[in-house]
Amino acid sequence: MANLKLTDVSKVYGGQVEVLKDIDLDIKTGELIVFVGPSGCGKSTLLRMIAGLEKISGGTLEIDGQVVNDVPPSERGIAMVFQSYALYPHMTVRDNMAFALKIAKKSKEEIDRAVNAAAAKLQLTEYLDRLPKALSGGQRQRVAIGRSIVRDPKVYLFDEPLSNLDAALRVATRIEIAQLKEQMPDSTMIYVTHDQVEAMTLATRIVVLDALKDNGGKYSIAQVGSPLDLYERPNGEFVARFIGSPAMNLLQGEIVGTGETTTIRTRDGGGTITSTVPSKPEDQGAAVNIGIRPEDAVQTEGENYAFGGTVEVEERLGEVTLFYFERAQPEDNQVIAKLQGIHPNLRGQTLRLTADPSKVHIFRNGVSLLYR
Repeated sequence: MANLKLTDVSKVYGGQVEVLKDIDLDIKTGELIVFVGPSGCGKSTLLRMIAGLEKISGGTLEIDGQVVNDVPPSERGIAMVFQSYALYPHMTVRDNMAFALKIAKKSKEEIDRAVNAAAAKLQLTEYLDRLPKALSGGQRQRVAIGRSIVRDPKVYLFDEPLSNLDAALRVATRIEIAQLKEQMPDSTMIYVTHDQVEAMTLATRIVVLDALKDNGGKYSIAQVGSPLDLYERPNGEFVARFIGSPAMNLLQGEIVGTGETTTIRTRDGGGTITSTVPSKPEDQGAAVNIGIRPEDAVQTEGENYAFGGTVEVEERLGEVTLFYFERAQPEDNQVIAKLQGIHPNLRGQTLRLTADPSKVHIFRNGVSLLYR
């Protein structure tokens, strides 16, 4: 369908307030790219700049090699699915889906063929003669997606399309979007969400936006990669804690052994732990943060451990039990262990936690030792 390339793209409001800076991104045909980041980081703004609904303040946007900064939205070959369904309440599903094609003065035969094909893909055929008020939230969202499909655009843009649905419908509609992408393998899609499950399950690659200190505090791209790349090899503390739920535990420590593996003495309890992350001789004695995901934490009775603390709160979810530990200082990050199965009541008891060396991340000055 289309390749997109953003080069040094920025967004400035009022000539003074710069919200996005130095956005460089190549999106290949057939990818489903997901934008994630904290609230207010510019995910939707970036999507709207691609759509042409927001003016690009600096840099260039190319679609299939053509710079489209000044090309009107209707001529970019882009279809957008918004958070709100934006369906015409007095029109049937068929008429809602056909509206853009009628405006484009397509023939009745062409319109019928496109609407019927899109309805079949989205399992909407039996609802074509209904009004939107007779549909569930998930069905309405499918109609909104179908309205985009009939236009056969180069690029599909999704702006938090599932946020108005309840939990059960979110799961069902997310699966439908994944199935739709499989039916349209050459379609290029860009998807904005704050839901990590959507990002991890739908994305070919995830783009994480963050306010970078070396970028004047302006939001830019912190890391781009496949979902599992970001989960297993985050390039810094922000991505490490942003990807994954509950967030990764960060524990203060000091490097006491360097080489192909690294040994760290932790602040909490004075235990030691080994990581398969390599380090250099000059790292000896450096202050670092150890990263351990809650699901990688393992209870131990040994002398070598990453963390020892008192259980403050526990949540029994059946398949797993979450243990929240008391913090030594109010400003310390909450330490959480996510242990498989149902555990006896351990509230008020002291536990020691460790992890497999391959699951122990090391960050110095906020940056992973793997990426320095």
